[in-house]
Amino acid sequence: MLVQTARLLPLIGSHHLYRSSGCAARRRLRSILSGAAADRGLRSMESHRAAQDPQLPGAKPAPPPPEKSENVTATDSEKPPQTGLLPGETVVREGKASILFPSANEVFYNPVQEFNRDLTCAVITEFARDQLAQRGLKVLVPGETERVVVSLAEEKNEADAQTEEKKNGGEEPAVTTTVGEKCENGLRVLEALAASGLRSVRFALEVPGLQSITANDFSTQAAALISRNAQYNEVSHLLQVSCRDASMLMYEMRGKKNRYDVIDLDPYGSPAPFLDAAVQAISEGGLLCITCTDMAVMAGNSGETCYSKYGSVSIKARYCHEMALRIILHSLDQRAAVYQRYIQPLLSVSVDFYIRVFVRVFTGQAVVKNSASKQALVYNCVGCGSFHLQRMGKRTAHGKQMKYSAATGPPVGPECEHCGQRHQLGGPIWAEPLHDTAFVQRVLSAVSGNPSRFGTSKRIEGVLSMVTEELEDAPLYYTVDNLSSTIHCNTPQLLQFRSALLHAGHRVSLSHACKNAIKTDAPPSVIWDIMRCWEKANPVKREKLSETSPAFKILSTEPSLQACFTVREDANPQSRKRHLTRFQENPQAFWGPKARAKAGGGISGDLQDRRKQFQNKRKNQTTDSSELKKFPCKRFKKGTCTHGDDCCYSHDAEKTE
Repeated sequence: MLVQTARLLPLIGSHHLYRSSGCAARRRLRSILSGAAADRGLRSMESHRAAQDPQLPGAKPAPPPPEKSENVTATDSEKPPQTGLLPGETVVREGKASILFPSANEVFYNPVQEFNRDLTCAVITEFARDQLAQRGLKVLVPGETERVVVSLAEEKNEADAQTEEKKNGGEEPAVTTTVGEKCENGLRVLEALAASGLRSVRFALEVPGLQSITANDFSTQAAALISRNAQYNEVSHLLQVSCRDASMLMYEMRGKKNRYDVIDLDPYGSPAPFLDAAVQAISEGGLLCITCTDMAVMAGNSGETCYSKYGSVSIKARYCHEMALRIILHSLDQRAAVYQRYIQPLLSVSVDFYIRVFVRVFTGQAVVKNSASKQALVYNCVGCGSFHLQRMGKRTAHGKQMKYSAATGPPVGPECEHCGQRHQLGGPIWAEPLHDTAFVQRVLSAVSGNPSRFGTSKRIEGVLSMVTEELEDAPLYYTVDNLSSTIHCNTPQLLQFRSALLHAGHRVSLSHACKNAIKTDAPPSVIWDIMRCWEKANPVKREKLSETSPAFKILSTEPSLQACFTVREDANPQSRKRHLTRFQENPQAFWGPKARAKAGGGISGDLQDRRKQFQNKRKNQTTDSSELKKFPCKRFKKGTCTHGDDCCYSHDAEKTE
């Protein structure tokens, strides 16, 4: 009965409805339920009409809404309507949204992704600010008083900040738009995999300058819940519900007049099946927001699976998280190039157990020719971890014209010149910058100037601060602990190693993707010369090193430069000096991805029970030594036990067989 009722509920989410009181909503809901039997004969006609209108699931047009009571106060109108909760339902509050969830978790919800949703709202708000300013509109964000440019550089003075503020803001448009209201010239947003609709509801309540939001999900239970959540949060005038296949919906909206300005893809696992449709359904200069949670595949555990999904081979390396970002950007650019389109990354982050990228998509046949020169293969040494990049194409400028040719290589020999080991071949990956630093700076300024807007503002500020400090033209990174582990020496302090690179005349930065990461433009030879100098000051026992080990090969060569480990003032970045929240600890146990949602609604079981399935097999561990005689001795069975009768395990031949 609930499922049949759910199919009628999308009409509540129609954009023709206005806000109404809780009592009126309950009266309409009872009238809908009472007429359910009479409406069953019209379902075939409704399904046919829904197929023609991709914005709405099969539903009748909504009746005219009752007029608001004049004695409703402003305080009462700001509260969500008191929609009657179904048995067992609970309310989850995040940001400004209050979402209804069934007790059986019939629709996927993950509270871990609050940072993801907060960051997405911040990015789309800044994107809307830039886009609507070109249309003569100014967006107003609650709590935002005056735009202040936040800079991590100490030498930037107040005059430079005012100049940049004028450059970014320009002349203020006369027409304004705020959150919660429908903007006729605003952005059209699609959340292709909406589940409960939490993200779409938050867009409607927290992002200004939106014309419409389409929340789509293939599950009928999810679509019904989205409709109820839209009514519960009074955003039915903005939020439209769709119950369709996400790819088919985007394919049907790929016409130039029907494309979306923002498309959000946040699937469970890989977004690969939806990328081809997404790059076609996004408008010119539109924003794609994509999440990948299949990090085991993208971080090198299954390189062949990664190639089948993204057209790139992942490898196990210390820089695997940044490589995952570059793999998804490569896949997006490759699929867009088929349709003479190309991408421009605005922000790419690796946090917790997933990666998130924000890219703009443009059309241009001439620019698409640069695609090959933006991709690169990765040669990774399995012994010492040194890596080299080989561009897939080459372009040279001849006056106003550009000449394209095949790249030359490889950049390495058959064996690593430092340790003598072989190389792994990974990629191709995106070799261009991961971020648009100017755009990230504007998002950082908005979040820092209005910290009460998001629950994770401190973490957003810390992550974006590190992003603005990263070297744009230095793909991938080393880690100090891995360099020290390779030559079996103690680990230098992070500031000491950074100072040594700065003293040698190279640039260096940290990375938001790894706590001990070192991004630098120094070649591997300089990296190992610095480590050789460190080993001389902190010697290892070379007599214990094998002659075939990478450590022996590296340390047997004298350094060609004398490294200076005196700590420099500029070696400590501003985000580290200010003690920003960059790498937060997990706030609770089992902090990670939740169980996969079932195809027909519901989740696949208790994840913690599945985690315990192959762990702690001996649940009642024996602590009494006399009880251990009941267990056979594995070493005695192999003939290697030297304890004899003193062994605490049994040497009975029958038990060891």
